[in-house]
Amino acid sequence: MPGLITTLTPNPTIDLACEAEKVRPIHKIRTTEERHDPGGGGVNVARVVQELGGRALAVVLSGGVTGRFLEELLEEGGVPHRGVPVSGLTRISQTVMERSSGQEYRFVPEGPEVTEAEWKAALATMEEVEADWMVGSGSLPRGVPEDFHARLAALAGKRGLPFVLDTSGAALRAAVEAGGIALAKPSLGEFEALVGRKLENEGDQQRAAVELVRSGKVGILAVTLGRDGAMLATEEGALRLPALPVEVKGAVGAGDSFLAAMTMALSDGRPAAEAFAWGVAAGAAAVSSAGTAHPRRADVEALRRRIPDEALRELAA
Repeated sequence: MPGLITTLTPNPTIDLACEAEKVRPIHKIRTTEERHDPGGGGVNVARVVQELGGRALAVVLSGGVTGRFLEELLEEGGVPHRGVPVSGLTRISQTVMERSSGQEYRFVPEGPEVTEAEWKAALATMEEVEADWMVGSGSLPRGVPEDFHARLAALAGKRGLPFVLDTSGAALRAAVEAGGIALAKPSLGEFEALVGRKLENEGDQQRAAVELVRSGKVGILAVTLGRDGAMLATEEGALRLPALPVEVKGAVGAGDSFLAAMTMALSDGRPAAEAFAWGVAAGAAAVSSAGTAHPRRADVEALRRRIPDEALRELAA
């Protein structure tokens, strides 16, 4: 049975998705099909874990009237959660689908400034909440130190919990340097920024990924490659899976869906390659969902059946 996956989202958001015939400057743009969803990396992971039949707890830094709305949305969605109060307002992000072109426009505020007392309260909360696996996911708001996820990984280690990381930039670098990460899931661009060079081909990517894992800082590395699929690296070697052919309707939350399914499978004792395949299936299901909607369990299971087991057996050293 999958374990309880507890996520921390330092900079959550309310995701507002809508449609417009055409996006253009100056004019009022009339929108339709509006929907509000609780969002941010860890929130999305928790929601997808719940949808896939697992158990999750979402811890969020929550502020003001928008923070209360965020927690109401989590409540309505049946996602167990715990709010850590902050003085600033929780942000609202907007995704606009332009019907005339099929293009998405995404507007993402930076979020509130968080005080030292507030981010330390978030870490204190993570010291006491129930968890079998711990996930730190998403961007860091202003005021939170770059080593926040490294501190969270150390906290998880002291509790004997596997720690999963999905962040970028300086926060990713600080956490990887500190080590203690069971699973990290950067995009290719984030991974290249981490290693400090362009990885020109599959061979370069695989060698760099395996080198990082063999350094002992990260137990498993999953790198998402967009339309080129994803790459897995363990101490045994690297494995690459192509993207599953689906009708792409949106990209919001695809990486979070990937991470949720892979983490859930690992928490259920599945081998890394099999868990990776579940991640690829969930990511494909997410991009075939419009707006901020998360993939349905039946869709993820159907896509997983399209990945042959033979494709998971060989790791390139």
